[in-house]
Formats: sequence, C-alpha cells, structure tokens
Amino acid sequence: MPARVATIRECERCQEVRTASRFPELAPSLPELFSRLEISALVWYIRQVAKPSSIELPGVQPIPILYEDRSVLAIDKPRGWMLVPYSWQKTNWNLQAAIVSSIGAGDFWARSRGLKFLKFVHRLDAETTGILLFAKSPGAVESYSDLFEDRRMEKTYLAVVEGVPQKPEWTCLLKLAPAPGQIGRMRVDEREGKESETHFRVLQSIGPRSLIAAQPLTGRTHQIRLHLAETVGPVVGDDIYGRQEDRGKLGLRAVRLAFADPFTRRRIEIRAPVEGFCREYGFDIPAL
Repeated sequence: MPARVATIRECERCQEVRTASRFPELAPSLPELFSRLEISALVWYIRQVAKPSSIELPGVQPIPILYEDRSVLAIDKPRGWMLVPYSWQKTNWNLQAAIVSSIGAGDFWARSRGLKFLKFVHRLDAETTGILLFAKSPGAVESYSDLFEDRRMEKTYLAVVEGVPQKPEWTCLLKLAPAPGQIGRMRVDEREGKESETHFRVLQSIGPRSLIAAQPLTGRTHQIRLHLAETVGPVVGDDIYGRQEDRGKLGLRAVRLAFADPFTRRRIEIRAPVEGFCREYGFDIPAL
C-alpha cells in the first residue's frame, strides 16, 4: 500500500489522471504506464479529498463538519435546529428530518460519502450550539449511545451565566425531574428526581457575568442550565430558568467530546471552535 500511495501522489500532477477522476469512463485512454488498479485508487482518493467539509441543506447556511470516520460524523450545530423524531413535522427546523430528506435527494455532501443513513446519537437543546454526534449505521447508533449511557463519553460545555460563583470549582448533584404540567421544563426534585451530576469550573468573570466550563457526567434534560440556575445564576438568554423576558441568544455551547472508539478502541477527541462564542460575550479565549 505505501508504494501505491506514492505512485498516486506522483500521478496527481498528470492532467489525464485528473480528467479520469472526474470521468472514470475515460480511464482506459490514459497512458499505459498507469495500471487500472492505480487509476481506480486515484479516483477513490480524489473523491475522498473532494468531500464537502459541511452539511449543505437547502436554504440555510452550511453546517460545519468537525470530525468524521467510518462510523460517525460530528457537526457544529447552529442555534435553532431541533432534535426531535423524523416523523415530528410541527417545525421547519427538525434537523433529523432535514438530513434524511437531503440524503434521500442525493445532495452532494451526502452522495460524495455514500451516505444512506445518519442519525443523532445524543441531543442538544435547540438554542445550544456546538458538537453534535451522528452515527452512520443503526449498529453505530447503539454502540455510541452506550458510551453516553455508561458515562464513558467526556463532555465539556462553555456557559455564560448571570452571576459570579463563590468557589472556583464545584460539583452539583441536585436530582432532576420533569416539572408537572409544564412541558419541556425540569425542576429539582430530591425525592422523585433522577441522579444528576455536573462539575463546574470558573474560567473568567467580568462584571456580573462569568464564563464557566461545565462537564456533565449524566445527561438529563436541561441539566447544565438548571444546575447553574440553582447554584450560581441562569445561563444568559435562558428564558425558562432565568428571566421570562430574557429572549436573547442562549449562552451555552458544546465544545469538546472525548471517548474511546467502541470499534477500534482508539482515543478520539473532538473540539468545536470557541473564539467566536467567547468574543460575543466579551471573554478571553480559555484554555480547556
């Protein structure tokens, strides 16, 4: 394989080979010094290189792809997209439905990868931005879901909160449960709630606001938002656990996932850009 790769790289300088990468049916007309195996490998190589670096859905800005391998694909989810079942059609911002439709339509970002299946493994709130992991097969969905369920997935978020913590680091263990009669809202419930654990670290405080790194060990709905609201103050822009009139951008971003690949056991770390998020709220770029 190494010798063949070297030959391919040399061949890339040949205009005829470039033509064949676009039109494989012309491959037999190439000079005889290129074997059919080399040409096939080159076509595959250039097509891999040509894969778009974003998910391109009709009518919206491209969604950056942060990481990809044979089993999963991680994106930088923008604000607004909801993670609900494909069949839930009450919104035009159903990300799963939009992706399934795009794959079915043969859009180039999916076709260039040979994608037939893509499903989210975990969830982010609609207004939370950052790393969102998708699996490329039902088997991968199951394997990666187990990483989240078994607490083998390291997760880091950045949160901008209204308040200045008294301690530089702390862990919140408040149990959480759905709020009766309030769809989509959680509450602290030490009797009926599920165990929830989040570790927090203060990165910077400016005036009445703080930039905090949050590492949730469990994955309850609104866990970071409610744990912060109960121990320091609400996340900026949180109109559920903060001020009802606070309908600005939610100051919460998923910035890091780290795990052992369940198939290869290789250590994987995925990071999302943090510069724009921090500058938007006037904070320095932190070391995570």
